[in-house]
Amino acid sequence: MRAAGLTQNSYPNYHGTVFMRISDRFLLLLGLLTGLFLLTLLDAAGPHPGAEERRQATRQLVARFQLTDPALFTEARYTRHLSQADGHAAFQDHPVAIEHFPSGSLLPPPRPGAEP
Repeated sequence: MRAAGLTQNSYPNYHGTVFMRISDRFLLLLGLLTGLFLLTLLDAAGPHPGAEERRQATRQLVARFQLTDPALFTEARYTRHLSQADGHAAFQDHPVAIEHFPSGSLLPPPRPGAEP
């Protein structure tokens, strides 16, 4: 005989109160975090006040200083401006040296035979 208010996925302790299973708690947390993530996507997709003014100021800055390439990363010289990096700059310490800048792992390796 099942106690009142109990479902198949819950069980009482010796005091008679009902607890959720750990997997149910995890799924509840996962659903909450997924909902919060979707809210961040909604916020990013919407219009933001002052965005067009900032974009126009950036365009004027680029035109004034005649900038050509965006600085993608600020860490290493071979990740700042990809069009100005040589093919061996990433291996300046040793040919099999471990990448010590996180941004270097985000860039694809150069294609064989491609000009730097």
